[in-house]
Formats: sequence, structure tokens, C-alpha cells
Amino acid sequence: MAGTESIVVDHATKMFTLRYHRTFKQMTVAALRRQDISDSFKAVDDVTFTVQQGESIGLMGLNGSGKSTLLKLINGVMRPDSGRVLTRGRISGLIATGAGFHPQLTGRENVYLNAAVLGMGEAETRRKFDDIVEFADIGKFLDSPVGHYSSGMFARLGFAVAIHVDSDIFLADEVLAVGDRPFKRKCLAKMQEIRDSGRTLFYVSHATASVRKMCDRVIVLEHGRVGFDGDVDAGIKYLQYDGSDTEEEPDSEELDEEMGADI
Repeated sequence: MAGTESIVVDHATKMFTLRYHRTFKQMTVAALRRQDISDSFKAVDDVTFTVQQGESIGLMGLNGSGKSTLLKLINGVMRPDSGRVLTRGRISGLIATGAGFHPQLTGRENVYLNAAVLGMGEAETRRKFDDIVEFADIGKFLDSPVGHYSSGMFARLGFAVAIHVDSDIFLADEVLAVGDRPFKRKCLAKMQEIRDSGRTLFYVSHATASVRKMCDRVIVLEHGRVGFDGDVDAGIKYLQYDGSDTEEEPDSEELDEEMGADI
């Protein structure tokens, strides 16, 4: 990797297998009848791009286009079947609501667990604990098992931990999909701080207003392949998310609604 490169995705492909029959008996009967028992598909198909340090990337695409799989390849949760994915520096972020949480542990215990998963030491977590709790704002539920949490509370706590990691790359998938309006605004403000600090931001969203606000480049995935890579407005138009070239700027309430439209 060159000195200014933050993420390099080089002809990366990730395949998955769908099994049509679950039990051995079902598979045997299907085989005797010469029926297909499984099928393979490429969630990410020969994807190549480079992200420079400090860039803010909006990753967009329809459902099932491979966005979440690509984010997991970048995060190192998955490995590509072919090609390579290279990153520079510490990575943090929220790639799935409640990822890394143990349902039987309390929110307090999961802060330390999740922080450790994201590479924070115990001393660093203790130092940042009060700020994490204040940002999550889940009150008395901090000492309740997270298995009893709503999806919004999962998102609050997960984002609060991830945003306090001193990372070089921040990944956000569906980060604004749940939670109330004040929390979404707080998340967006924190992500703007990350962008303005010169860290690399990789943001998955369907919400055009927040992508325009946060990102300086858009990558569009179509059936696992890069369909577009370039200017934000051109990328949004490529997806036909906008109805016309003369769209008016949304007011603050409309913007909040669009912030919550992430998928």
C-alpha cells in the first residue's frame, strides 16, 4: 500500500452457498430425484477500488447488492475467497446492530467486552467509560442484560462504544436505521467529527441527505459488482434515488426523516 492509501480492495470476491434442503433425508431424496440441493452466488464479485486516507465514502446500492458483505471484508470479519483487501491502521465502527454483544451480560459488562473486541485495552475503556455511557443514554438499563434490549438500545450502546475507539478507519452500516431523532442527530454529529478529523469514513446508507452531508465520494454496488464510483450527486442519480435534477434542499424535519431511512 502507498503511504496515503487507507483501504485497498483488489479484485475481491466472496461467495456463499445456499442449501435448499436442511436434513440428510431431504438431501438424499433430492439427490435421488436429481434436484439441486444447493446453489452458490457471489455476494461480492471482483470488486476493486482504493480509498485514500481522510476520504469519506458513501457505499450505496439496493438490498442484496453486497454492501454489508463488503464492509465485513474491509473490517476483517470475513476473508475474500479470491483477491485481497488491505487496510492501514485501527478499524472501528458499527457493522451490525448488537454485534459483539453477549445477551446474558449487562450493558456495563458488554461495554468492556465490545471495547476489547474493537481493540481497546481495559485502562482505555475505564478512562472513556463515563463518556460512552453518557452518549448511549440508556439510563438504568445499563445494568440489565442486553438480551432484553430493544434494537434501538442495542444501536445506542454499540455506536457509543465504537465512536469512542481511537481509530484510523470508521465503518458504519445502518447506523442511523434505529433510534429516535435526537440520537440520530447525535450520531451524525459524531460522524462529522470523524470526517473532519482526517480519519477515513466508510458509510453505508440509502439516505441521500445524510450521504450528501457526510461523504465526498460514492461507490454503488450492483449484484456484488461496482456499478459506479465517483461524485456523490452523480452516484445518487445513478441509483435513481432522486426524481429530478431540480430537487429542493430538504428542511430540517425532512432531513431527519431521511436520516432514518437507512437500510
